Amino acid sequence: MAIRDYNFETGVYRPPSEGGSNSLLVRFTRNCPWNACTFCAMYKTEKFQLRPLEEIKSDINAMAALAHDLKAESIRLGTDGQVMLEAVRALLHRCPGLDCHQGADMLIQWLLSGGKTAFIQDGNSLIMPPRDLIDALSHLKATFPSINRITTYARARTLAQRSPEDLKAIRAAGLDRVHLGLETGDDDLLKLIKKGVDARGHITGGQKAMAAGFQVSEYWMPGLGGKDMSEQHALNTARVLNEINPHYIRSRPFRPFPGTPMYDQVRTGKLTLLAPKEQLLELKLIISALEVTSKVCFDHAGNFWRTSNGDLVFRHAYEGYQFPGDKDLVLERISRGLTFGRKPRGFAL
Repeated sequence: MAIRDYNFETGVYRPPSEGGSNSLLVRFTRNCPWNACTFCAMYKTEKFQLRPLEEIKSDINAMAALAHDLKAESIRLGTDGQVMLEAVRALLHRCPGLDCHQGADMLIQWLLSGGKTAFIQDGNSLIMPPRDLIDALSHLKATFPSINRITTYARARTLAQRSPEDLKAIRAAGLDRVHLGLETGDDDLLKLIKKGVDARGHITGGQKAMAAGFQVSEYWMPGLGGKDMSEQHALNTARVLNEINPHYIRSRPFRPFPGTPMYDQVRTGKLTLLAPKEQLLELKLIISALEVTSKVCFDHAGNFWRTSNGDLVFRHAYEGYQFPGDKDLVLERISRGLTFGRKPRGFAL
């Protein structure tokens, strides 16, 4: 039993909600076909590649072979084919090279957690020819029938370019959820960050995904416009989100990463970052303007704000706060965050 029997690729990036042991990571493409956003440090040293369909299927088959052999070890140990740690240890003993396999631990942890969800890597799987994408999804579902949800990253521009019929066929083949990087709904800011799509394109792509039956998860970046563009960033982002009304709205506060153009803008003073309280004030503006039935989520460590009691302003739950019912609660939590550091009454130096 040799390591070549389990030859498959695993990429680096996935949403937090697909991390840990939650999802099987299956690489349909390599890197990002756009790769020009000035805030992003992902994929910058890598070229985009469409993987051949047969190569994708071979990866899925290799994953299935590893899962099969783990179950065979379990049966040999008398545990009825259930993937348990004893079977994992036994297979590692027979095939020690698995210790160095990039994706083996991911697959093993996924099997141990029940094998229910999958995430398609890398940055924009919808760029694949629709027939190839449908074929690959169908093969994944047929090979791992335990999977009950498949998700991926996608670009709004690509969704806007796909026909409604193709999108519905991709959805029927098993792709359940698309994660979209909105970042901002402000056209001026979208140009500055070289997003490659304007607000209308975001709306069209998001609405087409919703109409095709996907769960839509939109990501926006508090603080992306700095102090100068904070208000227009908030209000126009809320406007776009209101028109899409996605299932999920996820906050990913802007952070300048070394090596990106926006990092250089901050370093040279061309972009002035918001202080924590200014970020909360921007959040208050956008939340107040939201008229959606979405789940608004703060499921990332970048949502770091705390109240005067020291607890997080927002819970970092993947399912977030259900709007409109929880809108007042979110605004109340923001108000608590804004009191952090304020001197109590009667305080004197």
